[in-house]
Amino acid sequence: MISKYVESGTLRIEWRDFPYQGQESVNAALAARAAQEQGKFWEYHDLLYDNQSSGNSGGYSDENLRVLAEEAGLDIEQFEEDFKSDRVAAAVNADFAEAQERGLAGTPTFIINGQTLVGFQTLEVFEDVIEEAEKEASGG
Repeated sequence: MISKYVESGTLRIEWRDFPYQGQESVNAALAARAAQEQGKFWEYHDLLYDNQSSGNSGGYSDENLRVLAEEAGLDIEQFEEDFKSDRVAAAVNADFAEAQERGLAGTPTFIINGQTLVGFQTLEVFEDVIEEAEKEASGG
């Protein structure tokens, strides 16, 4: 999808935080945003997913998030400062509020040209929706 749609300019992929599973999911979102401040959002994101546990069971404790930051090669002092910053919290809160306003209830959720796809989808489903949106955009 990246080479076929993103690189051609047909599709833009955006990430939004939706920390709906309690404080640990909020902390994970804050930590990923703090990693983003150092240009390592996706590296940190992948570590979060590789090391997830069941909701609010300690898997995303402050200590574990710090260990993952070290593993991602982040400057720990900067990471901790950004993790606690009002600016990062405001960004996470704004994403969460937008999702709630849209009536979203879980992840993953994808919105393509106003069409909402909930849950995991096949590549064919994405291609069909993207190509239909492309036709609409070009007047077809």
